[in-house]
Amino acid sequence: MTQAAHPPAEAFRPLRDWAPTGFTWLLRMHGAQNAGDALIAVSLANTFFFSVPVGEARGKVGLYLLVTMAPFSVLAPFIGPLLDRTRHGRRLALAGAMAGRVVLAYFMSDHVNGLAVYPAALCVLVLSRGYAVARSAVAPRVLPRGATLVGANARVTLTGAVASAVAAPIGAGVSALLGPEWLLRLAALVFVAATVFALRLPSSVNEEPSWSRDIEDEPVLAGFTRRVGAAVIGAASLRLLAGFLTIFLAFWIQFEKRPTWQLVVLISVAAVAGMAGTGLGAVVRQHAPERLVGGAVVMVTVALIVGTLNFGGRAFAAALFVVVASGIAGAVGKLGLDAVIQRDIPEDVRAQAFARSETTLQLAWVAGGALGLMPIIGEAALGGAAVVVGAAAYYTVRVFRTVPVP
Repeated sequence: MTQAAHPPAEAFRPLRDWAPTGFTWLLRMHGAQNAGDALIAVSLANTFFFSVPVGEARGKVGLYLLVTMAPFSVLAPFIGPLLDRTRHGRRLALAGAMAGRVVLAYFMSDHVNGLAVYPAALCVLVLSRGYAVARSAVAPRVLPRGATLVGANARVTLTGAVASAVAAPIGAGVSALLGPEWLLRLAALVFVAATVFALRLPSSVNEEPSWSRDIEDEPVLAGFTRRVGAAVIGAASLRLLAGFLTIFLAFWIQFEKRPTWQLVVLISVAAVAGMAGTGLGAVVRQHAPERLVGGAVVMVTVALIVGTLNFGGRAFAAALFVVVASGIAGAVGKLGLDAVIQRDIPEDVRAQAFARSETTLQLAWVAGGALGLMPIIGEAALGGAAVVVGAAAYYTVRVFRTVPVP
């Protein structure tokens, strides 16, 4: 009886094996934050784009890009050094990025149709980029046993993509039934959950780095080693293309008076392609990460050339083909870029490197979105994009082939 009443501690070991690990809490946190960001994006899209005529929508979208991105380019250089100086507070930094968006989302719900929504959106974006930097720096600290950086990044990215894909249609339904203000309040609740998940991360994410590597003698491009710089340029060209396609195709469908379902299909296919690219990155994770970046930019360059040649007679099919290629390549390229930074940059300055890369990618998306506001024909649009991405592909591949791994 005594033995049955007091079983040995080993009997509970299988139960402890089911307890969430640090990587599990990272996945939950990232999924919740992506869901919250998706809800905010749907709310702002309804406010700035779908509820107004095309001409007015161009002005609102342009104002949003200008007001939110110009100050961000000034603030961004301070994010990385700040996070590097506060490595002992990484867990609190992640939780603070979530908690700040709880307050901002609720504030935006009361000012969704006013000018105050623009600076609030800027603050949301800054916190989102700060989170991305801190999360990328934390990921190697909770890496599962036997996992590679690319494979772990793929799991995190895929979790976020699935969360966004689930949250977006829910958000569209809430916005249609109750209005964008209630959607923003729902986003605030989601960020509350993300804050809790961030606080459950293990204390190991705050530990000092146990190693350091001298990079003073390595060639540097804009604060990066040449190989990291080439990876950033390749990934930035893919992000620029994503921003361009998002804005250009949305206005193209409205201007051409095409059925609304075509826009829905393009958005849905882009999301699925991103998840497919993440899965592909996980499958080929044993390859050198720079090959993922180089292969992605080359692949999308070819896709843009094919799309340009076929846009005249099969416009929607060509657009769909390019969106699929862009979604897959963008996800694969981002996985490769993160793994290159995590591998090649010492931990004591890694957050600064991630801050620079995230800033570059965000500004590239905005630059692409601004180009998408221009009323240009499809063939010229895709042809110009092919030239830009092709140039980035040439530079990226050339650096990877000529500069050795440090």
